[in-house]
Amino acid sequence: MNAKTLSAALLAATFLALPAHAQDNSMHKGMHQGMHQGMQGGAHQMHGTQARTTASPSTREFEAANAKMHTDMAIAYSGNPDVDFVRSMIPHHQGAIDMAKVQLQHGQDPEIRKLAEEVIRAQEGEIAMMRAWLAKHGQ
Repeated sequence: MNAKTLSAALLAATFLALPAHAQDNSMHKGMHQGMHQGMQGGAHQMHGTQARTTASPSTREFEAANAKMHTDMAIAYSGNPDVDFVRSMIPHHQGAIDMAKVQLQHGQDPEIRKLAEEVIRAQEGEIAMMRAWLAKHGQ
């Protein structure tokens, strides 16, 4: 059994051992991690820790923002789709803000810097609206 097959088997066994409410969060995180790993390409997967140590400061900051966002999005679901959506979207939007700040710190392209500033402004406004909505609805 190769490492990829073993990893898949371990992930499946872990998933099946989780209670139903935890499976939703694990599946969500697993899908995002799989997509994230796929987008990073084989070199990152092959070198693992070595690739992280030699990564640029912006890469390390993007990875940290992404990891925090996914951790914070793993909410305890209430069964109320409105509440669950808003509670999940707040950390998702905060992740976008954090990534935009990394771009502003390290990026050079004026057009993308403007986009990052717009992302921050828009996402901060939506987070404020969602927090107000949660408070209004006793959440």
